[in-house]
Amino acid sequence: MQTGLRGRDLIALSDWTNEEIETALDVAFELKRKRALNEPHALLRDKVLAMLFFFSSTRTRASFEAGMAQLGGSAMFLSPRDTQLGRGEPIEDTARVLSRMVDCVMIRTFEQADIETFAAHSRVPVINGLTDLCHPCQLLADMQTFAEHRGDIRGKTVAWVGDGNNMCHSYMAAAEQFDFKLNIACPEGYDPDPRFMETGKGRCSFTRSPKEAVTGADLVVTDTWISMGQEDEKAHREQAFAGYMIDRAMMDLAAPEALFLHCLPAYRGKEVSADLLDAPDSVVWEEAENRMHAQRAILATLIK
Repeated sequence: MQTGLRGRDLIALSDWTNEEIETALDVAFELKRKRALNEPHALLRDKVLAMLFFFSSTRTRASFEAGMAQLGGSAMFLSPRDTQLGRGEPIEDTARVLSRMVDCVMIRTFEQADIETFAAHSRVPVINGLTDLCHPCQLLADMQTFAEHRGDIRGKTVAWVGDGNNMCHSYMAAAEQFDFKLNIACPEGYDPDPRFMETGKGRCSFTRSPKEAVTGADLVVTDTWISMGQEDEKAHREQAFAGYMIDRAMMDLAAPEALFLHCLPAYRGKEVSADLLDAPDSVVWEEAENRMHAQRAILATLIK
C-alpha cells in the first residue's frame, strides 16, 4: 500500500489529485472487503489518532474511533473543555505539542482557518473531520457508496437540493474531480460560498426549483436545513426551505435507477420524507457505514 499520500493532510478535497482520490477509494473498497471476510488488516498497529472535537458528533467520532481499532491502532477523544484550548492556549501551540505524541490528528470544528492553522504547525497528517466550509471525508464515503451500487459516477448527473453548505461545497469540488454534472437548487439567500461557485463553473448549474434540479438526475442528495450553531434560525430556515423536501414525488422525477443520499442526521418530514429515507433507492445507511471504510482508507494511506 505505497502511495504518495503518506504524511500528507486532507483539509479539502482539492488537496489531493484525482489519482490520489482514486487510490484512497480503491483502498476503502479493499479494507471493506477484508473486514467482511474477517481477514486480518492491522495496518496501523501501535499508531495513535488524536480526535479533536469542537462540537458534538455521532458518525464522525464512532467511525474514526472504530476504524482505528479495526486497523490495530487506537484513538483518543479530545475536546476544548478537556484540553488547554478551553483555557486559551493557541491552536499553534496545541498542534506543536500534540503532533509530537500521536501519528495523526482529526479535527472537527467550525472554522476552516483553525484546521489550516493547526496543520501548518503539525508534524503529523491532519484530517478535516468537518468544517463550515467543507466535509471531504463524507464526500469520499458518498462516492464509494454510489460506486458500489451504480458504478462509475463519471458523466452522471447529481442533484443537490437544500442549503448551500459545507456538503454542497464538497459536491461542487467533487464535480470537477469526479467528472459529473451537478444541479444545485437552493432558496434565495442560501447559495453556496462564492469561492466554490467560481470553482464550479462549467460543471455546476443553479436553480431555485428543486424539481428542475432533480429531473433526470442519477443521484439526489440533501442535508439538514439547520446545522449545528444555526438553531436560532430554525423558524426562519424552515419557512425559507418550504418546498425543498425530497419526497417520493420529487424522487420520481429523477432517472429510473437514481439513488438518494443524506449524510445524516436526517429530520423526517423536513428535508426528506420518512417513506423515502427508508425506501430501497435510499442508501443512507450504507453511506453512513462507508464513512468508516473511507476514513480507514484515509488513515491507512496517510499514516502507513
